[in-house]
Amino acid sequence: MAPILAVSVLSPLLTVYAHTTATPEDDPQAFKLAEVTDIAIAVAILVGLSIAVLVITRLLVMPLLRRVIKKTRFEWDDVFLDANTFKWLGYVPPAIVFLLGTVILESKFVPMDLAVRPAALNLLQQVASGFIVLCIMLAISASLTAVNSIYDRKEVARTRPIKGFVQLAKIFISIIGSICAVALVFGEEPWEFLKYTAGMTAVLLFVFKDTILSLVASIQLTSNKMLKVGDWIDVPSCGADGDVIDIALHTVLVKNFDKTIVTVPTRKLVDGAFRNWRGMQESGGRRIKRDLNIDLSTIRFLDEEDIKKLGKIHLITDYIKQKEIAIAAETKESGDATPLNERKLTNIGTFRAYVAAYLKSLPKIHGEFTFLIRQLQPGQVGLPIQIYIFTNTTNWVEYEGIQSDIFDHLLASLPEFGLRVFQEPSGHDVAAASAGGSSSPPTHRAFP
Repeated sequence: MAPILAVSVLSPLLTVYAHTTATPEDDPQAFKLAEVTDIAIAVAILVGLSIAVLVITRLLVMPLLRRVIKKTRFEWDDVFLDANTFKWLGYVPPAIVFLLGTVILESKFVPMDLAVRPAALNLLQQVASGFIVLCIMLAISASLTAVNSIYDRKEVARTRPIKGFVQLAKIFISIIGSICAVALVFGEEPWEFLKYTAGMTAVLLFVFKDTILSLVASIQLTSNKMLKVGDWIDVPSCGADGDVIDIALHTVLVKNFDKTIVTVPTRKLVDGAFRNWRGMQESGGRRIKRDLNIDLSTIRFLDEEDIKKLGKIHLITDYIKQKEIAIAAETKESGDATPLNERKLTNIGTFRAYVAAYLKSLPKIHGEFTFLIRQLQPGQVGLPIQIYIFTNTTNWVEYEGIQSDIFDHLLASLPEFGLRVFQEPSGHDVAAASAGGSSSPPTHRAFP
């Protein structure tokens, strides 16, 4: 509407100017001077009219459009409004008014033989055309931002984000739009202008090397479902250990558990190695893998008194009864009562049975995942008893509480089996030994 109004106002105004100029027969020099003066006045009027259209667009049309959009039930138009799509389009009508005004000025006001016409009016038309292309390019770029914002609201965006592709599209649009705008300003065809820039291809490839590598990495991450927003990842080389909050073309933002934000280059996730905890979170269980290092000097066979006292522990009562029956049957069959020739219970084996029974009795332990209580290779730190189980929760706070409760109980239970944890001597132990005493628990059985 604004360009039509501008043409209707400007056309008769310039016609009046054309009829009021001097004639060549009166004074040729004065005629040309009058033409140049009239051109300057007409251009000034044209600039003023364009500014007036800009003011009307910014102060009247845009606020009215904003109120209309805010009142609609659709959310998409609000997203496009917030992305400044309409803001950049608002600069197009004044530029169109200026462009049409120069065309009218050329056809109705300026004589064809005026030498200043090609150098002045053509340049104004070219600048106006380039500005229009630039505004449209920015509006399209803002529209792509709005499209990405709309897509991010969908559930599929968590597994297949498109932000990297949107950023790549923006780069291509910016390159093409900039080339077209510059070509129009210089009065060249865009394809002809590209011929002049063909020699800069190697330079462009070098400049956009990181962008190309990041694009390939983004495609691999999204197409193979290696990463999505909300995943807990661990990238030791970048100091990242937390939740993914944003996936862009060049970077992935990770919010660490200490609330710091780490920027990880996208291509580094593909070139290097990172750990994604999504599988653990989706499975509903989290692994506990920890060792209890038992002092080797405390491992021994159980005698009758030991068996009688340990049999009172409800969790292993049935286990001890079954073992006693099996041992008695084997001893009766062999008839050999030599200590090392007969089968006997050990405190470490009974403790392992107790650990298994105790963990199975806990409601927070996952019953369908791996459940393993095993011995590892004895070494300088004693005999490791490894507990390899899964909790039925992935919540970090609950998980740590469950793990702590388990090992609190097991560590306190060791003396009941005549066992103790291996521990390097401390300064207190050395002082007690030099004084002739001992601060360590006795190595004999410690049953109540």
